[in-house]
Amino acid sequence: MVSSHIVDWLKSYCDSSKLNGFVVGISGGIDSAVTSILCAQTGKRVVLLNMPIRQHESEYKLAQLHISDLKNRYPNVDFHELDLSKVFSSFENVMPFSIETNLLSMANSRARLRMMTLYAVGQANGLLVAGTGNKVEDFGIGFYTKYGDGGVDLSPIADLNKTEVFTLAKSLNVIPGIQNAAPTDGLWGDGRKDEDQIGATYTELEWAMSFEGDEHELNSREKEVLNIFNRLHQFNKHKMIPIPVCKIPSNLRK
Repeated sequence: MVSSHIVDWLKSYCDSSKLNGFVVGISGGIDSAVTSILCAQTGKRVVLLNMPIRQHESEYKLAQLHISDLKNRYPNVDFHELDLSKVFSSFENVMPFSIETNLLSMANSRARLRMMTLYAVGQANGLLVAGTGNKVEDFGIGFYTKYGDGGVDLSPIADLNKTEVFTLAKSLNVIPGIQNAAPTDGLWGDGRKDEDQIGATYTELEWAMSFEGDEHELNSREKEVLNIFNRLHQFNKHKMIPIPVCKIPSNLRK
């Protein structure tokens, strides 16, 4: 089974790292729910963090319901709620630009603040930061924040498409509210969904990611989706490749 394979992989990596377990940020979405259950099934210590920043009420409630469910199911699971709203407001107040005209910059800053929090808690407890990105987001369209939710120690579900994550969620008994919720990145506070931001569903993006046929044979919607995928893949490619290093020619070295 896929779940058993991932759990064994997590155990092996944790053992080789000589650390105690995992810390996972819980968003109320399907990816963090599946990731946290897989981590819990290792038997290692798992700390779940709910880190609201002016969070939409529905997202916050789903995160809380999932955390409660996991604490009831797994004795190795612990939890902290860390409201970062005031910290984020202080950060906004010292920015040398207009917040209203730089909303994407500040949305990404939410993810980076959460990453810092995960690493602080992880280091204090000897835990690995478990990533929650799936294959389409991480390697298809780069739909994540660089050094935000992209800043992790290991990625247990990054080789699974979104539809595969939903299938795995059923077998892992993720609460129905999360299984039935439309995917959202939770960075805006207004409940906007991933499809609203991207312009395509994950099923469409998965098709585009594997497309190898003749574009001339596609219908208008398929062409539109393929264009969306290609545009986002190219635009966000800097997130998916190693950091460029300026190599110094030997003749310039002294």
